Amino acid sequence: MSGRGSTRIAARLLCAAAVSAFAITPAFAQNPAAQPPLVPDAAELDPSAPLDPMPDLDVAWPDLNARDSTEPAPAADQNAATDEGSSEVRYTLVVEGLTPIGDAGDLLAEFRKQSALEADRKDPANSAQIGRRSRADADLLAELLRSQGYYDAVVEPRTERAGGLLRVVLTAEPGTQYHFASVKLPGLEAAGPEDQAKLRAAFGVGAGDPVIAQDVISGGAALMVALGEQGFAEAKIGEQDIEINHQTHLATLSLPVDPGPVARFGQIRVSGKPPFSARHIATIARFKSGSPFRRSKIEDLRRALIATGLVSVAEIRVVPVNGGRTVDLAVRLEPAPQHTIAGELGYGTGQGARLEASWTDRNFFNPEGALTLRAIGGTREQLAGVQFRRSNFLRRDQVLNLQASASHQNFDAYEARTILLAGNIERQSNFIWQKKWTWTAGGELLATDERGVFSSAGLKDTRTFLIAAVPASLGYDGSDSLLDPTRGFRLSGRISPEISAHGGKFAYGRVQLDASAYHPVSDRVVAAGRVRVGTILGASAFDIAPSRRFYSGGGGSVRGYGYQRLGPKDVDGDPVGGRGLMEFAVEARIRLKQFGGNFGLVPFFDGGSLTTKALPDVKDWHFAAGVGARYYSSFGPIRIDVGVPLNREKGDGPLAVTVSLGQAF
Repeated sequence: MSGRGSTRIAARLLCAAAVSAFAITPAFAQNPAAQPPLVPDAAELDPSAPLDPMPDLDVAWPDLNARDSTEPAPAADQNAATDEGSSEVRYTLVVEGLTPIGDAGDLLAEFRKQSALEADRKDPANSAQIGRRSRADADLLAELLRSQGYYDAVVEPRTERAGGLLRVVLTAEPGTQYHFASVKLPGLEAAGPEDQAKLRAAFGVGAGDPVIAQDVISGGAALMVALGEQGFAEAKIGEQDIEINHQTHLATLSLPVDPGPVARFGQIRVSGKPPFSARHIATIARFKSGSPFRRSKIEDLRRALIATGLVSVAEIRVVPVNGGRTVDLAVRLEPAPQHTIAGELGYGTGQGARLEASWTDRNFFNPEGALTLRAIGGTREQLAGVQFRRSNFLRRDQVLNLQASASHQNFDAYEARTILLAGNIERQSNFIWQKKWTWTAGGELLATDERGVFSSAGLKDTRTFLIAAVPASLGYDGSDSLLDPTRGFRLSGRISPEISAHGGKFAYGRVQLDASAYHPVSDRVVAAGRVRVGTILGASAFDIAPSRRFYSGGGGSVRGYGYQRLGPKDVDGDPVGGRGLMEFAVEARIRLKQFGGNFGLVPFFDGGSLTTKALPDVKDWHFAAGVGARYYSSFGPIRIDVGVPLNREKGDGPLAVTVSLGQAF
């Protein structure tokens, strides 16, 4: 204790218990002389005397739900219980007196989470059980009020009859909320004037603020994070000391801080069974040797190492050297299983059923050189291929891709047998760091034998093409999620200059622009929309291999029409593809309250136009409307979309169904 009517709250539980024992003597606050001595006269004590034997304290922990018909109801309950005795009754719980508290709603919600009365409210109980629960809940509510700075709070339980129910009422008298008279962080001045101001702001608790326990705890955690971000690698925070004055309703807070020296990153040392070297870890890290120390960059590195899929355990320890002005990182890695078998099953109208399976050795070429054998078996598509993928190639999140495949596709628009060799470098986005800007650049060589329409007469023929392409793309992502965005927008563009050889050589260029936007209408409804524009310049539609033309319709295009079904048709009613493309889609993503919000409905309206000319025909639009179902799993939404074509033509089905992972856009 410190002064009249004051209490010191230390961080140690033992000290807090002792303070409580002293503070419960109200007479001392008025007259210190009335306080009885804490220990007998020293002359009466014999330090060498043996302790008396402890009595048997084998007492079972009380059970708030135990039924004891012999225990009388509490005085407050007896009027309501009357002759009910131990007969079981149902009850309701009411809390009164919290109106003066500004954040009463949050406090009441926290109380109900922990309430014994609330947990068993639907089950009948006898008066003794209800009495025990009500007294326990009164203590709980008083403790929660004290955690919000109401140190004089009193909560009284009572019961009363309300028809056939027992009404349990907890009446709270919060009293005055205590505030901090001063908040001191001794030792923080060693951080320097500029850093000291930033660190005090990070702590967030100051003079005049209410004495809320969680704010002090959160402030200490935030201060520790801020110290790490300001380069203080060895910073330490001592035990908080809060002194409460019950007469003035004020408190003082002291939290010692030892910042230590400002540090820089040193070397990386690797131990354990690492799947790659310290040099590759340095490539993954977002810092260089000699750069200012930032604690968050260590956690970022740990997460990135786990994200490689090659590491099951990543422990990073800071090792101060050079008097603490440099810190080396001791990284201990344990390998994860190196091989992966994966499968994917999907269905789309026009695409048919599709099963894809793959086997991957994720570190076939060290470091992070993954070799994948891939196969697709479906009603409309078959493929066998091999892919090499080196992640974190030369820099973090940069990927080198090489692939070779042989495939057969048999869609309404065309049939193609293709051998493909391709490679690119991409700057990718991921769940650890969703990047604003992404890009790809590479090349493709393919030999393809294709059956399709090659003249305006609309008759099918078979031709062989040798094609060389240099595709590149650039994207900007301003959304808040990769798989399920709720706000922001995305922009992307793709260009692919190509040379095609078939009875001579000719060049053309494919260009496509995409944009999408997302806006939360409420906490459960998101409005989303997208547009797509594409054109092929330099060659006529019928000179270009059918597989390189634009198509429209399907689950990722205009839902309601079958895959590639929208646009010009041949004499058999099959699509022929085109050069000028324009599409749009709008939808409302509605999360249902039922089932914990894991399911949703998505009404949508799509439209598209495709022509064999270089520019889309804005007069020839086809529209579709429908509704989708969503299941929001831990790895992203699973969608089922059912659309109906509004400009149905010969060959179009009455509806189209798509099942896939992720939102439509």
